[in-house]
Order: sequence, then C-alpha cells, then structure tokens
Amino acid sequence: MRLYCFLFFCFAVISTAASCQHINSYSYPVIKDINSENGAVVSAHPLASNAGLQMLKKGGNAIDAAIATQLALAVVYPGAGNIGGGGFMIIHTKDGKNIAIDSRETAPAAASRDMYLDKAGNPMMTLSQNGHLSAGVPGAVAGIFAALKYAKLPLKTLIEPAIKLAEKGFAITALQAGSFNENKENFEQYNFSPVAFTKTTAWKAGDTLVQPELAATLRRIKDNGQAGFYEGETARLLLAEMNKGRGIISAADLKNYQAKERAVTDFNYKGYRIITMPLPSSGGIILQQMLGMISGKNIGAMGFQSPAATQLMIEAERRAYADRAFFLGDPDFVQVPVKQITDSSYLNERMKNYEPGKAGKSNIIKEGTVYESTETTHLCTADKEGNAVSLTTTLNGSYGSKTVVTGAGFLLNNEMDDFSVKPGVPNMYGAVGNEKNAIAPGKRMLSSMTPTIILKNDQPFMIVGTPGGTTITTSVFQSIVNVIDFNLSAHNAVNLPKFHHQWLPDIVFLEKGFKPETRTALENMGYQIKESAQIGRTEMILIKKGKNPSRTFTTVADHRGDDGAAGY
Repeated sequence: MRLYCFLFFCFAVISTAASCQHINSYSYPVIKDINSENGAVVSAHPLASNAGLQMLKKGGNAIDAAIATQLALAVVYPGAGNIGGGGFMIIHTKDGKNIAIDSRETAPAAASRDMYLDKAGNPMMTLSQNGHLSAGVPGAVAGIFAALKYAKLPLKTLIEPAIKLAEKGFAITALQAGSFNENKENFEQYNFSPVAFTKTTAWKAGDTLVQPELAATLRRIKDNGQAGFYEGETARLLLAEMNKGRGIISAADLKNYQAKERAVTDFNYKGYRIITMPLPSSGGIILQQMLGMISGKNIGAMGFQSPAATQLMIEAERRAYADRAFFLGDPDFVQVPVKQITDSSYLNERMKNYEPGKAGKSNIIKEGTVYESTETTHLCTADKEGNAVSLTTTLNGSYGSKTVVTGAGFLLNNEMDDFSVKPGVPNMYGAVGNEKNAIAPGKRMLSSMTPTIILKNDQPFMIVGTPGGTTITTSVFQSIVNVIDFNLSAHNAVNLPKFHHQWLPDIVFLEKGFKPETRTALENMGYQIKESAQIGRTEMILIKKGKNPSRTFTTVADHRGDDGAAGY
C-alpha cells in the first residue's frame, strides 16, 4: 500500500491501509492504492475523491459519490473537470439496472457544416480548437441532474464540498503549478478579463487557488437547480461572453439542452459482461470490436507485452479505428450500422487478413464491408450495496477553449473540434472522420470516452476508464485484457506502460518504459514506432464479492498524475 502525502510543496511516502478521515485542503494526502470494505472513489484529484468519499460516509450511494466528485473536479482540476463541458456516465444499480447518461455537448443552432473553412475551403483549426467559437453547448450540469434521481442525498449536500473548495481555496500541486504557468499566454490571449489561473508571479506548489466567481455559479445551481446554470444570471454571463468573442451559443441553445438517458452497450467477453457507453461515444462500439477481434485467440498464453500479444491487439485497434472514421456519428442524425459492425462474423472477417509477425498497413486495411475527443478526466465510484458508477467528463483539450466565462468563473469546452471540420482532415487528436460526423445544429460530436463497468455473475467486478482523447478506448481495452487475460493486479494493469494505434496516422505509440525487446520485435515486423511520454490516466476499482453483503474494493489511482484513491 502506498500513500504519497502532499504537504504544500513537500511529498513524503507513508504506508497505510485506510484513507485519511479528515482532509485539509491546504495539506492533503495523495493516495494511489487502497483497499476498503464500505466503498471506494478514485479520480484525477485527491480532494475530489475525498468529496465523493464523504458522501458515502453520509449514507449516500455510488451515484451520490460520483456527483460530488464530478462537481469538486470542476474546482480542483480545471484542466478537464468542468461544468462548462460534458461527458458520459455509466451506472449499475444494486437492483441490476444498467444506465447510460449522455451529457455530450451539442453544436449551437447557429452552427453550420463549413463554419471553420476559409473561402478557399481550407480548415481554420485555430477557430475550432481555441476561443469562443470552439465551444459547444455545455451538458455537464444537465447530466448531473439526470443522474440525481438515482442518488440518495439532495444536491445541496452533494455540491457543498465544491462550493467550499472554490470559495476558500486549496493548495495546488507541482503539476498544476506547471500547467498554469505553461498556459498563461493562452489564458491571456483568449480572455478579455483576468482569470483565476493567472497571476503576476509564477505559480508554485503549495500556492492557494481561490475561485469566488465559480463559487457563486455553484451556489446558483445549488439554489435554483438546473435552471441556475442554463437560465438566469449564469446564462446571462455566458451569453455576454459569447458576444465579446463572436461565439454563437444562444439563450435558446442553453434552455433547450437536454441530457439523454440511452441504452447501454452490453456484450460478453470470456464470461464477463461489459457495460459501456453507446453512441455518440465511439468508445463502447470500438471496445466491443477490439475485444471481439481477439476473443478467439488465447492471448493470455502469449504473455503480457509479448510481441505476439501486442501485435494482435495493435491490429485489432487498427481495424476498429478505421471503422470509427467511416461509420460512426450521432445516431440521432445519421444511420450507423452498429449491429453489423459488432457482429462476431463481421469481426472475424475483419481479422482474416491479419498476419502474425507482419505489420498491417492502413493504406490497405480500411473500413469493413457492411451490407444493409487530450484532456479529459475519469472517475469511478462503488458502494457496499452494489451500486457502481464509471464517469468520463471533458472540456476536450486541456482547459478546453481556454476561455473563462467572465463573472461566472468556469471554462468553456472546445468540443466543436471533435466534429469533422472537413472530411479527412484530422482533429487535434489526429482522428479523421467523414460526413457522418459533420457539423449540424443540435448534433452531438463523436467522442472517444469509454466509461466502463464489468460484471461478473451480474455483480460489479471492475470499474474503469481514462482520459486521453483517441487513446481512451485503447487504454480501456488494454486495462481489461491486462486483468482478465494476463491476470495482472489492478496496480499493474493501471500503471504499466501502454500502447496505442488509431489507424491514421499509421504509427504505433509506445509509452515510455515499454518492453524494449517487444519494441524491437515490432520494428522488425515493419511497424513505425514513436515513443509517447504518457498515454492516459486510468482509474480502476476491482471488487471482490464475499458473503452478502460483504465486498472488498481494490482501488488504484494512476501514477501518471495527481490522481487520488479514497475508501473506507
């Protein structure tokens, strides 16, 4: 058991088996691994995880914990935690219900297919990636209220930790200080007023971040519910910000936004039931494709990170991402052949041209034949009653559009870049798409977010997810295979180096520290390799069911960031 204790700018390593009971927002522990019996939370920041833990201790369930954690992330993890973005939530309830809540942003009514093209038809990617025009209509707050009916505690209780953290402030970590300093010019360029994330001197670990305008916005949500964000003073401030920077979100866009409850993507893999997100997230579909493509192989016998296993998974990734580019879009706007491209016979056909020991080529291997978004954040929660939540939420790029709503204190997303600005032109994550993901008013842009819950004997076994743009689904894919096929511990499944291939560019990205002998073998097969400093920040809870109602939770926060695990 490892606990990294953060005390202003000092870190100490301590061994413990339980979460701290009282956390001071100016001096707090960063727990990476924890075992517990009553419940668990893991997220991108220890103060947010603690907010969720406190809800479990107050008698709340996993949904309460998820909502409190999500709201706290909007304060303590502004690079991706948000109320100005959107996300996807998977819920498994103690009575066996599986629910998908879609709070993905939508294109404003004034949006148009070619809005980011110049007169010559060339894409102006700066406009789709930064500033006011890059923002879609935020869905995060509506998603929270859509989930609230499955919670036990009132919103006034769930939002209070976030309000206190915004109002009274908290000590930032070294990673956050570096991030604020690196983005100072962006914040100054894309805002008309000073923002909370800039100051005259450089940020350093232990400095206090106070966000009074965000606290006031959260209080309006506390007092007025969903209308406290989409109408009234907060909406007025957001619309005023749009006018300053020629943004196109309107009052009607805000008032008409609705989160949607959708049928989950639900499939089996080697005796486990995988519950994940449907469209407009591409994640669930291509996760089902990738697992389906390898399911007939004894990949476990090949060995973790062996050349054979790694190559097999790379080729499954290549084919799934080719299909993503060609077939997928918002199902409310376009027809997507989901059943056909996830059918086992189709997946077997896709792998017929796979050659062990020889690299595939993306200029040859394209989409199959059918007859008929890097800055995101993830959290997992679980309780002793059997409820579980996997939630991925995002602003898209780091700090989204880089634009803060003056007077309201929250960052706007830059999700419009997740549309296909022009067919065949890659977005900020290198993903390409076609007309099915073209911009249209009210349409949801395609996503890679893959919040996932795995059931064993219809009981929660694993809760997993990660940020990382297009690397999200491949990281979830590998995390699942690491546990189920390679029998890795949760700690190793999360923290050992990962790899990524997304069809285009035709490059295999290997995380720093990946087995050198496997890298050499892949190069000899003909793969182009590029080293990546970091792939994702996976959060995982593994649950062992004992005699009713006994459960034990093994919770792991990724070592790649300030992520924190909590449990009791």
